[in-house]
Amino acid sequence: MADDMRNKSEEYWKKKLTPEQYHILREKGTEIPGSGKLLHSSETGDYRCAACGAMLFKSGTKYDSTTPGLIGWPSFSEAADSNAVELRDDTSLGMHRTEVICKNCGSHLGHLFEDGSSETNKHYCINSCALNFKPQQ
Repeated sequence: MADDMRNKSEEYWKKKLTPEQYHILREKGTEIPGSGKLLHSSETGDYRCAACGAMLFKSGTKYDSTTPGLIGWPSFSEAADSNAVELRDDTSLGMHRTEVICKNCGSHLGHLFEDGSSETNKHYCINSCALNFKPQQ
């Protein structure tokens, strides 16, 4: 399935996603801090890629960040499993960061920081718009 999703055309993604989702997921944009619908969600369930539906994060790993500059986006201490996301060096904006990509479809999700804000020392700072939430049944 991953190869199929990674080979989809940008026209496919433009039709499938909202303009905001397309900007974030396919053009590596960032949503306005504090604006995401999932930022303060505390329901139990799974966070999935808004582009392809792949399982990315579990609600038990979501936490409220207190890291200055990283408070306005959903935060997770770990991915659902090692095959959920791909990490890439990102030197845009004149700094070094680690970009988080959906391993299934190649969409941009956000960034990973090692800032000590979680028990794993990992802070997946993810755009709410890049996620769909599936409540636990």
